[in-house]
Order: sequence, then structure tokens, then C-alpha cells
Amino acid sequence: MALGAMPFEERATDQAPDFVLQEGVALTTCSAEDLVVFKAFAGRAKDWLDIEGIALRQLGQLDEDLIWTELTPLLDLKDAPEAAERLRAILVRARDHRDG
Repeated sequence: MALGAMPFEERATDQAPDFVLQEGVALTTCSAEDLVVFKAFAGRAKDWLDIEGIALRQLGQLDEDLIWTELTPLLDLKDAPEAAERLRAILVRARDHRDG
């Protein structure tokens, strides 16, 4: 894993908050939007299941503009337009579920 090698990774790690589990014990986390970007870029079967879960749990609270701003250039580098379509479908299903 290479963290901080690309502008997105650098931004994600720079702004990663710590989640305090108990006094003196913290876990560095990332935003739901950053997690969606990381997982969509990786594109494994489990990643897509995780993205579906994130989209459903967030129920319309995801900053989709931020996701697309960060993800689009990464998918262009990877030449993976199918990942964008798959993510778009997941986000639409989550919105439909919310509006259901």
C-alpha cells in the first residue's frame, strides 16, 4: 500500500481524524467519502460490498461531489470507466432506498 503518493492519498491522510477508543488509545480513520474512493479504486468484490454498505448507512449524507472529484482522475489513470458506472449504480440504489 502506498499512502500519500498521490494528491488524494496525501489529502486523505493529512485530514484523517483520530477516533478515541478509550483514554490513551486512538485509531486513525478516514471519512466515509475517502473510504468509498479508496475502495472504488481498489475495485475488489469485497470493496464493492463495503461501498454498498457505506452508501446505505450514510443514506444521503455522502458528499458525492467530493467522491467524484477525487475518484474520477484516479479511475482515469487506472483506465477503469466501469468502476465509475458501478459506483454510480450503487449511489442511485442507495438514494432510491432512502426515498423509497
